[in-house]
Amino acid sequence: MILQKSCFHCGEENPPSTDFKVQIKGISQRMCCPGCQAVAQTIVDSGLTSYYDHRSEPAEKGLLLIPDVLLQLEDYDIEQIQEDFVNNVTDNNQNLSTTTLSIEGITCPACAWLIEKQLRSLPGLIFINVNTTLNRAVIKWNQQQLKLSQILTAIQKIGYKAYPFQVNKQEAFYTQLTKSYLQRLGLAGLATMQVMMFAIALYADFFSGMEEQFIHYFRWVSFIVATPVLLYSAQPFYLNAWRNIRNQTLGMDIPISIALLGAYSASGYATIVGRGEVYFESVSMFTFLLLLGRLLELRARRKASESSSNLLRLLPSMATLIEDPDDLQIQSVIPAKTLTVGQYIVVKPGQTIPVDGIILKGASNIEESMLTGEHLPVSKTNNAAVFAGSVNITSQLIIRVEKVGNNTLIADIIHLQDNAQLNKPKIEIVADTAARYFVGALLIIATLTYIGWSFIAPDQAFWITLSVLVATCPCALSLATPTALTCATAQLNKQGILIKQHHVLETLNKINHVVFDKTGTLTKGNFKLLNTHSYNPYSKQQCIDLAAQLERNSEHPISLAFKQQQKNSVVLNDVVNKPGQGLQASYLNKTLKLGHAIFCEVDKNINSKELVIYLTLDKQLLATFELGDELRPSAQHILSYCHHHHINSTMLTGDISLKSEEICKLLNIKQLKKGVTPQQKLHYIQQLQKTDKVMMVGDGINDAPVMAGAHVSVAVASGTDLAKNSADVILLGEDLNKLAALHKMANRTTRIIKENLLWAFGYNIIIVPLAVAGYVPPYIAVIGMSCSSLIVVSNSLRLLK
Repeated sequence: MILQKSCFHCGEENPPSTDFKVQIKGISQRMCCPGCQAVAQTIVDSGLTSYYDHRSEPAEKGLLLIPDVLLQLEDYDIEQIQEDFVNNVTDNNQNLSTTTLSIEGITCPACAWLIEKQLRSLPGLIFINVNTTLNRAVIKWNQQQLKLSQILTAIQKIGYKAYPFQVNKQEAFYTQLTKSYLQRLGLAGLATMQVMMFAIALYADFFSGMEEQFIHYFRWVSFIVATPVLLYSAQPFYLNAWRNIRNQTLGMDIPISIALLGAYSASGYATIVGRGEVYFESVSMFTFLLLLGRLLELRARRKASESSSNLLRLLPSMATLIEDPDDLQIQSVIPAKTLTVGQYIVVKPGQTIPVDGIILKGASNIEESMLTGEHLPVSKTNNAAVFAGSVNITSQLIIRVEKVGNNTLIADIIHLQDNAQLNKPKIEIVADTAARYFVGALLIIATLTYIGWSFIAPDQAFWITLSVLVATCPCALSLATPTALTCATAQLNKQGILIKQHHVLETLNKINHVVFDKTGTLTKGNFKLLNTHSYNPYSKQQCIDLAAQLERNSEHPISLAFKQQQKNSVVLNDVVNKPGQGLQASYLNKTLKLGHAIFCEVDKNINSKELVIYLTLDKQLLATFELGDELRPSAQHILSYCHHHHINSTMLTGDISLKSEEICKLLNIKQLKKGVTPQQKLHYIQQLQKTDKVMMVGDGINDAPVMAGAHVSVAVASGTDLAKNSADVILLGEDLNKLAALHKMANRTTRIIKENLLWAFGYNIIIVPLAVAGYVPPYIAVIGMSCSSLIVVSNSLRLLK
């Protein structure tokens, strides 16, 4: 046996005493050192052995030995780079990472199924869902077991290119893809015109008096003109079909490719041997119409997906930094992404705020419609919170940076949008499965059609089979649901309505009972301390100080009413928060309680229409507090909407005061359950759901159990509550009329999904028998197939209006 003298990887001489080897394309190749061996093995394991076929010279040692493709993918494993697009979450006590990937090459739901199927075998990958409308994938994985570069490599190995979703890259990819389609379409169009001239002349017997050799001449010209169309313009269909076949799955491009190659091959054979029919005009026309349909569908999908990434375009790339809030002379303009918490920035009128922060100096009107959907500017002054992406309207502001990058409100909103894709509705899963089986059934039907017509009319068998292959369209079936859901979600996001769970729009149109929390939902939650009655031996201020100190351990809106009037700090021990009841602590070795009368075990009942809170020390009444709260202006409208649409309403609250009855009477709420704990609320919801479809509307702070238990839960939450509430839907802003918009959108979305599915099923049920019977010419078949997908996508786009 002759030993290989030089290293297969770097070309240096192999030391005689070493035996480092790597199997490359079935051949054991020797390496000079462990470094070359490791790099070569990485190249092989990553499916990049073609690197060795195309390199012009041996590689160098060290990091430069790895091909550029591998280096670029490994860059995504660097923690500092991942900060821009990876979110870390805790799930079942596991520290996991999530991100959204852009994937190039997806043309139909079969592609999505293939990617999901292949990647689910990776150890450490917890979840993956591919959205065919957006050409994006949401993934969740364990960084300890799996690297992001390995996920990207696995996607590349099955024929797709993936990278973290970024608006600029997505725009560049879309522009490049559109340009490519236009070039292929232009060539196919020009060739179609040329070939059709000869075909029309031949079919009309214009050459009937011409010698046979001249007719063959025109066939050869058509052959030459149609060949670039088949090899270049139709290339995307072949690549997708080959990718499906290689990975043992069925996609719509398989029957399309069979039809195109079959027609071209049969025509080429007839031209060469000089007998039989030619179909070059059909090949060119099919390709042109198919590409036109794909291009229109691409633009329609683009319109559906662009709204979901518009928020990312709102953030300015630069910010004006100042060192001292009192000295505006020294300013520097720096990239906004380099800002850190605690720094100070200046935002001038008309500029977009680049970070979440607190106003240190200045007062201005802030336009937050891109976040809340409410177009009226909000007046803000010192110590008010401002958010990235909102626009400063009237006056200059000095802002202290509080949150940057992935911690901002706008990042939370985008993250919630991505989470809404984590699972597919049942109707979408059924449609995708049906579409995959449909392709297999189509190939069988086409085969049987050819065999049958070979006996009936052999000269028409090929044409009719061609029509069967291209007429049917399972893509329309698979696009029916995801395009509608994507458009609906994008439109709701514009209105400040964030969908967190995939089932919301599917479930909402069945809702017949709405349960409202009171405080912070039907009311504003801006409590004011109206009256304080103290009893010996404590003064009013001492009682307020005690209550305020207790409320420091609560997130309930009531706490703000006391915190604003506290003057002295008090030492309390063993503070316990009992949601729906009150708070208790140890004070001077006695039990201090603040809450409603039952919790504080008070017999004295204050007759008041306002909310009454009691303060006791070892069951001795120290004080009573009357707190006022206002109804939201939109509460009356949303209850009227419920009554008009025959939706029952209930108010569920922990408040036991007379205020609850007053609100129910004012809003015409039919049922009231007051003085209930979160656990009792959950029990009530569970009992109610045995007969009704229930939507729970709350403030998302103390109602986590009941939010999780309802069929659909909606939180009226401020930006700071986004990360911690457990609702299915979040309303940004304070307008309850958004509930009506949400309900209307759910009904519209369900109706459009049904229309899409009815069209997709109806079209295929009608067109298949007609095509098999020979009543559908091939050019009508290809137009029908392209239009079928386009009609479904265009119908879904109506949701964006």
